[in-house]
Amino acid sequence: MTKKAAAAAVPNKREAVLAAALALFSRFGLHGTTVDQVAVRAGVSKSNLLYYFANKEELYVCVLRELLEVWLAPLRELGTAQDPQQAIADYIRRKLVVSRDRPDASRLFCLEMIQGAPRLRGELDRELREIVERKAAVIQRWVDDGRLAKVEPRHLIFMIWAATQHYADFAVQVQALTGKTLADPAFFEQTVANVQAMVWRGVGPGQPGPERPDASANPYSGISPIR
Repeated sequence: MTKKAAAAAVPNKREAVLAAALALFSRFGLHGTTVDQVAVRAGVSKSNLLYYFANKEELYVCVLRELLEVWLAPLRELGTAQDPQQAIADYIRRKLVVSRDRPDASRLFCLEMIQGAPRLRGELDRELREIVERKAAVIQRWVDDGRLAKVEPRHLIFMIWAATQHYADFAVQVQALTGKTLADPAFFEQTVANVQAMVWRGVGPGQPGPERPDASANPYSGISPIR
């Protein structure tokens, strides 16, 4: 093997291990997956795998951190200079592309959240919180400028996450009810158009914002009010 080929083999093996780990962790979880299974699926020896990752837990955390970057990438694109309708439509499309192309990634991320994010809590408290706060400020600027209805920005982000990730996390249910998945190009475009339309009809300018509840009866009264 030439030096160039040997250098290329290193990242290729590491990526093969990460891909195999993702496929297995997303189906069986951390405790239902073994290092040997990952090695076999990746086509590498167990000793080779342990050269890149000290143990199964380290491999799992590395997979999760890469997933977080994939998951956050579409959100990073939102900016105040954009037209809100186009920006939100593009964000929804990009999130559905991730659900279509990386359903295993979405499912594993969901599984970690359901378990209380024991191995990803630090990243959630730092990186995820930081980017959500920045993008919530972008959405709030659109609200203040009268370019969006008076909605609380974080709830809009949460709603888009729920609507788009559903097609990955509950793909079996979607297929059982429609006979289709996002892999079907026509169904994918139909899904994109419908989610975009429903979200925009709820948050577009001129739409009424949510009613303000009586603060004395509001269990969320400690949350910053809608401006």
